[in-house]
This record gives sequence, structure tokens and C-alpha cells, in this order.
Amino acid sequence: MPGSLGEELSSNAVGFIGAVVAVVCFGCNLVPVKNTDTGDGMFYQWIMCSAIWTVGLVINLIRNCPTFYPLSMLGGFLWATGNIMVVPILKTIGLGPGILIWSSVNMITGWASGHFGWFGLHPDYIPRQNLNYIGFALSLLRLVIFVGVKPDHARLQRNQNATATSNGRADGHPLLDEEQSAVNVTEGDVSVKPADYSSDASWVDGLSILQKRIIGIVLSLISGAMYGLNFLPCIWIQENRAHEGASQNGLDYVFAHFCGIYMTSSAYFLIYSAYTQNRPQYTKGLVIPSLVSGWMWALAQAGWFVANSSLTESVSFPIVTTGPSIIAALWSVFYFREISGAKNYILLIVALVVGGAGVALVALSKI
Repeated sequence: MPGSLGEELSSNAVGFIGAVVAVVCFGCNLVPVKNTDTGDGMFYQWIMCSAIWTVGLVINLIRNCPTFYPLSMLGGFLWATGNIMVVPILKTIGLGPGILIWSSVNMITGWASGHFGWFGLHPDYIPRQNLNYIGFALSLLRLVIFVGVKPDHARLQRNQNATATSNGRADGHPLLDEEQSAVNVTEGDVSVKPADYSSDASWVDGLSILQKRIIGIVLSLISGAMYGLNFLPCIWIQENRAHEGASQNGLDYVFAHFCGIYMTSSAYFLIYSAYTQNRPQYTKGLVIPSLVSGWMWALAQAGWFVANSSLTESVSFPIVTTGPSIIAALWSVFYFREISGAKNYILLIVALVVGGAGVALVALSKI
């Protein structure tokens, strides 16, 4: 139950600020690597996770090195494991269907675990439950609408060719069929694979269409669930060890969480490097954009921690999983100009209105 009205309003304000930081940074964190050749994504994600850890370290020092709970690292393991599945998902069912599935499961899992008190959590207190339900439903609906938005394939191909040429190649070879792509959200990105790279998709190439679809859907479900549960260990500590003096400030769990991300991603990268006989895919100009992408993602995740602590998961998850797609869509229209045509604009406007209404209703449900 909430405390005094003044305390509740102050907590809500802090939570909404954290949510705004998360939405803006998640919506922009892929911009630095948008026109950068990321290969198969494995080296990129490891550099990105290295940057994430450095932000966690800075936050830990600013917070005067609060108690380190090893259990918090489990959340980082869940996120990094879910994120490592993005590449095979893109190669089996494509970005559009993949985002629809993993984003939906992410939001449902995070929202439901807080709303109903799953996995040992305390059920969230929401003053206006009906508004929360309607906003949550609208946030899910906007995902379905976004899938209908198709990018400008000619411009995408020109961008790929320009990226390939800037990296010393005459032409680009898209890792994915752009017909399957949609508006970027918070994880993953279409990348370019040069002809001289070692093959990293042989196990996918040998699958039938049905097998690819089944594997892609299953991995998307698992990935979405892991994204949705990645905050669970930290929130469980806050709620179940409060009597032992566990901090209620979400920022005090960021460093341990990010340590889990870095250690897990490093372990996966070592396994991958051994599998590829120490020939990871990377190109010149990749490191700094990957670092910037990781720093932005880390700030977004830290903001999400604050939003979870102040607003509860059943409010923060619909907001933070909806807002970035709106920001990313604006980048696609006004900067990268990947989306054009009357049909796309209409669908995009409808998606933005529906998503914006969902975010507004979820926010109002907490006030």
C-alpha cells in the first residue's frame, strides 16, 4: 500500500523520469550501429555488453558501492541469454515476426509477474486497474500494427551497399531478407555479411522452412520470457529482504545485474570464438559505435530499474516496451527515411496513436 500522498507523488515523478530515460535511450541505442557492418552480431554484442558493464561500475561508485547481491546477476544472465538468441531468430523467421513474438512475451511476462505477484513477488498496487488493463491491451495491439509497416527496400539496399563499400567491399550481402524486417525496437539489428566471412549459419541453412519456423518461434518465446523476467531477481530481493535492510533504490542493483550480463556474454563469446576457430566476425569502424550503443542501452536499463522501483512492473513494462518503438519509428521516417508510402504512413500513425494511448492510460492508472 502507498504511503502519504506527497511521498507517492514524488515516487511516481521519479519513476516516470526513469521511464522517459529508458524510452528515449532504448529508442536511440541502435542508431550508432544502424549503418555499421555488425557481421553476425556476436562481436558487436560482446563489445556492447562491455560498455554496459562500465556504466554499471560508474553507477556503483556514485551510489557508494551498495551491497552486492550475487542473486542479482541471475537477471543479467537471463537477459544476455535471451539476447544471444536474436541472431538465430532473425535467420529463421525474420525481424518482424521475431519482434512481435519476443516483445509481446516480454511485456506480458514482466507485466503479469508484477501484476499477479508471480515467482514470489508481491502483487502490485494499482489505484485504477481498469485503465491499466486497457493500456496494456493497447500496447500489445500496437505491436501487431507495426508488423504491417514495410520499409523502403530500395533505400535499405542502398544503405547496405554504402556500408559494404565503406568497409572495403564492392557490394553487400544482407544477412537477412529485408522483406521480413519491420520497425526496430530495442534489441537486434539487420546486418551485412561479407563474402569472405566464415560461415556462421550452416546449422540454419540445413533446416527446412517448417523447421526454421518452429525453431524461430520457440526461440522467440524463450527470448521474450527471459527479457520479461530479467528484473525478477532484483525485485525479489527488494521485496523479500526489506526487513534485512535491502535497498529499495533500483540503482543499487544495477552493477550486479550488469556484471551478470558481462560475464554471461563473455562466456558465450568465448564459446562462439572456439566454435569459429578464433575467427569472430567484425569490421573496421565497429568498436566505437558498439560502445556508444552499449552505453545508451545501459542508461536505458538503469532508468527502467528506477521505473520498476517507483511505478511497479505492471506500469513500467507497458510504458518502456511501447515507447522505444515509437522513437525508433520516428528515426526510420525522418532520419533514415526507410519508411515511405501512404499505406505505411497510415499504419504508422495508427500504431503511434494506439501505442501512445496505451502508454497514457497505463501512466494514469498509477496516479
